Amino acid sequence: MAPSTPLLTVRGSEGLYMVNGPPHFTESTVFPRESGKNCKVYTFSKDGTLFAWGNGEKVNIISVTNKGLLHSFDLPKAVCLEFSPKNTILATWQPYTNTITNKLHLQKINDFVLSPGPQPYKVAVYVPGSKGAPSFVRLYQYPNFAGPHAALANKSFFKADKVTMLWNKKATAVLVIASTDVDKTGASYYGEQTLHYIATNGESAVVQLPKNGPIYDVVWNSSSTEFCAVYGFMPAKATIFNLKCDPVFDFGTGPRNAAYYSPHGHILVLAGFGNLRGQMEVWDVKNYKLISKPVASDSTYFAWCPDGEHILTATCAPRLRVNNGYKIWHYTGSILHKYDVPSNAELWQVSWQPFLDGIFPAKTITYQAVPSEVPNEEPKVATAYRPPALRNKPITNSKLHEEEPPQNMKPQSGNDKPLSKTALKNQRKHEAKKAAKQEARSDKSPDLAPTPAPQSTPRNTVSQPISGDPEIDKKIKNLKKKLKAIEQLKEQAATGKQLEKNQLEKIQKETALLQELEDLELGI
Repeated sequence: MAPSTPLLTVRGSEGLYMVNGPPHFTESTVFPRESGKNCKVYTFSKDGTLFAWGNGEKVNIISVTNKGLLHSFDLPKAVCLEFSPKNTILATWQPYTNTITNKLHLQKINDFVLSPGPQPYKVAVYVPGSKGAPSFVRLYQYPNFAGPHAALANKSFFKADKVTMLWNKKATAVLVIASTDVDKTGASYYGEQTLHYIATNGESAVVQLPKNGPIYDVVWNSSSTEFCAVYGFMPAKATIFNLKCDPVFDFGTGPRNAAYYSPHGHILVLAGFGNLRGQMEVWDVKNYKLISKPVASDSTYFAWCPDGEHILTATCAPRLRVNNGYKIWHYTGSILHKYDVPSNAELWQVSWQPFLDGIFPAKTITYQAVPSEVPNEEPKVATAYRPPALRNKPITNSKLHEEEPPQNMKPQSGNDKPLSKTALKNQRKHEAKKAAKQEARSDKSPDLAPTPAPQSTPRNTVSQPISGDPEIDKKIKNLKKKLKAIEQLKEQAATGKQLEKNQLEKIQKETALLQELEDLELGI
């Protein structure tokens, strides 16, 4: 029998060692600390009873339950370790020398992903489009790879330079995030993304996302019956969809770019890491009720404990080389344990001991923060960037972005039901047409514009100056384009996004660009 509480394995410049899980958090005697910086890799078996690690000289295996060394192999160059599902084989990776047992003959395969879980094994393969032909993803069941009807399902689509394929736990469906390197509409620096659903029974669909912008994260619930997507320009939306790709619950907008379901699938964490401030929203997704809103600043790693109650966040090198350490949280927002690495050391990796499904039964969700002796740290409030020209002027309370609350916190009205896929598609088409008409109307010159009808409200009737000199007109157009880009950068800074050095330099040039534009227009 494995321990009743998961162990925590820590790898860093202080060596490789294990820590007892909650509530003790003391160094474990299961594994004697191995000092030095040569440990490059470690892994647990699927049930957590075996532990293997490589120290640059040997690969060793111990029994976690009996605390004894089982095997030691002379494999100094092993960089990847993986136990078989029944704990009878340890696979190590060095230069490739395995024998090919079966082959899928399909031209120009760019990527593939194997399904999780037991047999029958399935594989999703991606072939990029070429010469006007669309890209496609096909699902196969091993070993049935031959013949024109061997594929379980096929989904073709345009606008795809690369894809990310995500199997659900039961291996019944795949979510495909298709990405282009360049957004031809100019709406995003990061290309354009679409989300597709493909099931092994042959069904497929495009997941209609109500807000335009990047897709930051997509994650399956462990039940394999629903998934959550985090998407759209900041502040990002988060929505849960069912297997028909219809929205089930809308979490509104917020500073988030990641989602994590608990092992039992009854709790969902929406988080904003990376260039965001580490805000987390912990939701009960059975009743769609907010549990807590802790903040884990500078986190580079997040993981649920197999017990479904505790959360691990860590700041690791080389992503960040300062303030390395880890924290153990209860999902109600309490910090139960905290470890800060000394300033002259680094933390490279930290992870939970795995357990098989069913070892830890799901418990009733509580909304009251559990008691803790570790004080919660108040996050530092960062102020939005203000250009030099505005720093001596009073700060207004106007918001650049109006945040949207979750659907169960919106003012109730008779028409608040989630839109169907068709309705969402039509709505987006209507908005695109409306935007295109407005853009076309603004691009018309004054002498070609139709006579406007009388209006009850005043409008800005200042037209775009035309000098008659193509060079001056071109300069004016380029200046306005640069100023528009600066406005977008200022909006991003106001939402908390950390800008690059060259982006901050662009903002500082705003005053000079405005003066240059004014001089050109006065010259006209």
